[in-house]
Amino acid sequence: MKKPFYFSALGLVCLLFSVSCSPKEEETENIKRPNILFAIADDASFPHMGAYGTSWVNTPAFDRVAKEGILFMNAYTPNAKCAPSRACILTGRNSWQLEEAANHSPNFPAKFTTFMEALKKNGYYTGHTAKGWAPGNPGEVDGKKRELTGQAFNKHKTTAPTKAINLTDYAANFEDFLDQRPEGEPFTFWYGSTEPHRAYEFRSGIEKGGKKLEDIDKVPSFWPDNDTIRADMLDYAYEIEYFDQHLQKMLEVLEERGELENTIVVVTADNGMPFPRIKGQEYEYSNHLPLAIMWPAGIKNPGRKVDDFISFVDFSPTFLEVAQVSEEEGNMQPITGKSLTTIFSSEKSGKVDPSRNAVVIGKERHDVGRPHDWGYPIRGIVTDEYIYLHNFEPDRWPAGNPESGYLNTDGSPTKTFILNHRRNTGSTKYWGPSFGKRPQEELYHISKDPDCMENLAIHPEYLAVKKELKESLFEQLKGQDDPRMFGNGHIFDEYEYIGASSNSFYERYMNGEEMKAGWVNDTDFEKDFVEKDQ
Repeated sequence: MKKPFYFSALGLVCLLFSVSCSPKEEETENIKRPNILFAIADDASFPHMGAYGTSWVNTPAFDRVAKEGILFMNAYTPNAKCAPSRACILTGRNSWQLEEAANHSPNFPAKFTTFMEALKKNGYYTGHTAKGWAPGNPGEVDGKKRELTGQAFNKHKTTAPTKAINLTDYAANFEDFLDQRPEGEPFTFWYGSTEPHRAYEFRSGIEKGGKKLEDIDKVPSFWPDNDTIRADMLDYAYEIEYFDQHLQKMLEVLEERGELENTIVVVTADNGMPFPRIKGQEYEYSNHLPLAIMWPAGIKNPGRKVDDFISFVDFSPTFLEVAQVSEEEGNMQPITGKSLTTIFSSEKSGKVDPSRNAVVIGKERHDVGRPHDWGYPIRGIVTDEYIYLHNFEPDRWPAGNPESGYLNTDGSPTKTFILNHRRNTGSTKYWGPSFGKRPQEELYHISKDPDCMENLAIHPEYLAVKKELKESLFEQLKGQDDPRMFGNGHIFDEYEYIGASSNSFYERYMNGEEMKAGWVNDTDFEKDFVEKDQ
């Protein structure tokens, strides 16, 4: 099997292992190619890891990866929901380039190969535990279910510290995977924790994690600051720590087996925390995610903090490059992302690559719950100073319709408190930012306003900034053949929804059928809601 030559990754590994790269390449190929451990938390926002200075979350494993590798300060998912975010990781393409896979809970198109499938075809042993690509239908190949993230390793169970935490023993399943690996093969393993996804055991962070309400230094300004919200945030922190505990065990296993030196360890999350105005939306807390990467054999000057903008579409080209697999050999569709190996081989902190000065983000249909089960399409661009968002259908409800439970916001104590606050007081102070309708354009000065509360798009003095960002965004989207740029955005609303609720959830619910959405509470459904001035 012929391999392309990559100086930044292959040359570095050959040097470190003192292996000749020419006459006996076939014999040394598996030594030169690194292992990959991809650890992805389920719903965790930047900066909620210890290495970023968040004192109320204790994450020694993430912190170790950052200390012995690189801590990325500006990593973003293109789409802040589980299935589309993971599809971007796996394909190296933005969600609007992925047809059905732009949506949450879709059919995964057969035409898009994942990097895990590509590596398996090219000599890697692949597997995952717990949540791989989900939710949705991965499809079939030759009558068998596609393994988008490799073979499942889920047989080992454990005793979880709360009733809400997954019983899967992630670390034990990783050891099982390593035990079954054919001798000499490099591996790629996807550690897909289901924490800190909801539901939580209320007050578990306090009662089992030993945390205190006053530990939290700041509650986002779009929520009320009270004991309920603080307790909810601490429960979220407790589950992040559980994810980190299994990661720590995995690092120890790799170290004991002598595998850590040539293993790329990537630690991140798929989208922001499962709270109102965050998960499923397109703001700073929604798309800005934690990211640390270590690779003792391949990262120069470890302990760096890098400010370059990183998109999740950059993972696939990175993994293909270090594995010496071309897009053609992997049967991949053209990749939009850009490999991170130049950052690995640099010794610089701060800004490394001047071209990495922005990322594009967006969404289509997430959970159902609007008339015809349509989505809430957004595209946006993030720079050092600003985030610009273009809402294509501002007449729709961003988080889903009130009468169908705001289905794009998970049920939680925080959600319930905010809805009850509006019901009891008539005030939309907290309800508006999370659930109310939005203008077509939003512009926030994120370096000053990370909560994205003051919309500058309406101010004349920011017209030039808004115009420049919109033009840059739309130019990139046109170059990526985004259907929204060519009058074909309706296609995303017409793809089938594969999930707990059928594609006709809204109409069936409004016609009086007993419809349930297990990820929200019964009290979230506001059948008697009357829209008022916002």
